[in-house]
Amino acid sequence: MIASAFAQAASAAVVAPSSGAVASAAVAPATRELGSLLYGLLRVGTLAELAALAACFGLAWLIVKGLHRTLRVDGDVLFGRRLVDGVLFPVLALLLALVAREALRFWVTTALFRVALPVLISLVLIRLTARVLAAALPGSRWVGFVERTVSWLAWIAVVLWITGLLPVMLDEMDGLRWKIGGAQVSLRNIVEGSVSAGVVMVLALWVSAAVEKKLIKGSGDNLSLRIIAANLVRVLLLVVGVLFALSAVGIDITALSVLGGAVGVGLGFGLQKIAANYVSGFVILAERSLRIGDTVKVDGFEGRVSDIRTRYTVIRALNGREAIVPNETLITQRVENASLADPRISVAGAVQVAYGSDLDALFPQLVAAMAAVPRVLAEPGPNVQLAGFGASGLDLTLNFWIDDPQNGQGNVKSDVNLAVLRCLNAAGVEIPFPQQVVHDAGEAAPSAA
Repeated sequence: MIASAFAQAASAAVVAPSSGAVASAAVAPATRELGSLLYGLLRVGTLAELAALAACFGLAWLIVKGLHRTLRVDGDVLFGRRLVDGVLFPVLALLLALVAREALRFWVTTALFRVALPVLISLVLIRLTARVLAAALPGSRWVGFVERTVSWLAWIAVVLWITGLLPVMLDEMDGLRWKIGGAQVSLRNIVEGSVSAGVVMVLALWVSAAVEKKLIKGSGDNLSLRIIAANLVRVLLLVVGVLFALSAVGIDITALSVLGGAVGVGLGFGLQKIAANYVSGFVILAERSLRIGDTVKVDGFEGRVSDIRTRYTVIRALNGREAIVPNETLITQRVENASLADPRISVAGAVQVAYGSDLDALFPQLVAAMAAVPRVLAEPGPNVQLAGFGASGLDLTLNFWIDDPQNGQGNVKSDVNLAVLRCLNAAGVEIPFPQQVVHDAGEAAPSAA
């Protein structure tokens, strides 16, 4: 038999002397592993394993398709764009393959599963990293580089796992040690800690991206509280990831007390402004004094709050300009918020009519003309007041209310002025020009004589 011959050749290769002890120790396990794997793959039971794997993949696809129809989510990390390119499909296939391997172990030698399981684990890691980074950092040029790096490392680990070289490499890396402070750290600890930290960071980004997606879709008065929850979850998960990575590497976490003291001193002196902005950001979000969508005026700049970050707030004006305002400024200086308690604001205009105009008949006409403008509110309604007696005519003040200041005030004021002008022209009311009456004292004296 071909498998028996290959196994005998592998055994002979292991017994044969070699020139280096390290090379012999590395080649012998790999040769035995490959010989055993090939011998298992050439057996009749491999067909049963192949059928079981096909059933696992088919069942995983059906489950993912059913969940996708139920949840109706497109382009998500779990489902991807074509159901099979998301994270959920390889995860379900891996779980079903583990169950199938345990079920078939009593009847056949599970050789094919020794290849399929590492491949599925590698596929889960690659899909998780690629999808999460694409969702958390859209448009970033580093996403492709990180995805390719993770793919290469994952497939290399699969090859080492299948050939049996991975345990040998881990043992060799465990022998390379350094002393950091009072702890002994090996190369294996560093690699395992880096992998653990990477997985935790990816999961943290996944949760953060999911929370931010919910924030974009959601609306209501609790938006600020949900932003606080998103920021706290992100910071908490990142801190847990760092601590987990340090613990996996073998560094004593109690040694971080000295580092915490140093960071506190740094925040007290050099980073006090940054720390103040971060604290002010959480205060703004907690108090909800500013919310996304509010129309505000800060330091002469007026616009709509488009984003609130932990360090700064973005205010977008109607002309497209954006101002990045530090959160400390919003706490320590006066801020005019036109949308805090009531979005309705009053807008005033002015017009002058000639002396002798019938104001009792004109006022209802002007009110009706202003009320006909779409953005002018009916309650409280517009009104006209006689502000004073000017040098050229009667000064009238036009008052009206709007409830959408984020759409601008100049445009609605222009519409009201055009409506008032058409009303005055239709009523025959004159808008006087500036005029002065000049008296000649030289002509008045002879006349009096």
